[in-house]
Amino acid sequence: GVILSSLGWRWMFWIVLPITLVALAAGVRWLHVAAGDRPVPLDLISVALSALGFGGLVFGLSSVGEAARGHALVAPWLPTVIGLIALTVFVTRQLRLQRAGNALLDLRPFAHRPFVLAMVLVVLSMMSLFGVLILLPLYLQDVLRVSAFVTGLAVLPGGLAMGLLGPMVGRLYDRLGPRRLVIPGAVVLTGALWAFTTLGAGSPLWAIIAFHVVLVLGISLMLTPLMTDALGRLPGQLDSHGSAIMATLQQVAGAAGTALFITVMAVASTGATAGTDVAGARAAFLVAAIIATIALPLTFLVGTRKEAAALPDT
Repeated sequence: GVILSSLGWRWMFWIVLPITLVALAAGVRWLHVAAGDRPVPLDLISVALSALGFGGLVFGLSSVGEAARGHALVAPWLPTVIGLIALTVFVTRQLRLQRAGNALLDLRPFAHRPFVLAMVLVVLSMMSLFGVLILLPLYLQDVLRVSAFVTGLAVLPGGLAMGLLGPMVGRLYDRLGPRRLVIPGAVVLTGALWAFTTLGAGSPLWAIIAFHVVLVLGISLMLTPLMTDALGRLPGQLDSHGSAIMATLQQVAGAAGTALFITVMAVASTGATAGTDVAGARAAFLVAAIIATIALPLTFLVGTRKEAAALPDT
């Protein structure tokens, strides 16, 4: 908020750049992989297909909201279709390469039901999280007319809460397992999203901050146990591929959530007045709440911890 209010949006990237370079240098210096490895040929065709497929899909989904507002560089369907075609070819190629253990991204983690269930819940949670992270600044600045600085302060408690809850949730996961955390987390997340649907043009700032903190609490109770349990259920040979799948789906889910909620907000808003902006925000929050409500029954399928499954043949 301070950067946007005083320096302009480009400085968001310039200021992050040296931090990224320091992190890169620290990783090169101190991060070492202790596990054994084996040489695997790099399939350049798979690299190109993955870049085109995931890049096209994320770009296309991210452009839907801009298109609804009339600012898209290209029609969103074009990169989306290109991305889907490239992903189809990519998946077909990986299924063939993984038989010899040479796949760029081994897809056998999807043969494990607990992993698939966790991924579905993670995707839905990330859609809700990224959607709210996009909607809140728009609501605060377009409806409540607060500055970018105040907007940053309003979402700061939620960010701090997520950081502080991480170690605590990790310890609770070790003691209780995933089920006792994921189910309450989904209930809290769903309740917070339904609370956001009650916001109006005169809603107090403290209520928005409180709703956001509660939302973060629900997300924290879900994400860490789900991701840890999903990878823990996989055979050791598939850890890296499961992690890559998880990271990729989170990015795609974030883009999809952003596209969906911004599009709903743009379509539901019919003008530039506060009332129509409120209607758009409420519609977008309503969609997020409905998605969370649909996902809630799936959390009851999350089981207790078990030993990692055996590696499937295909």
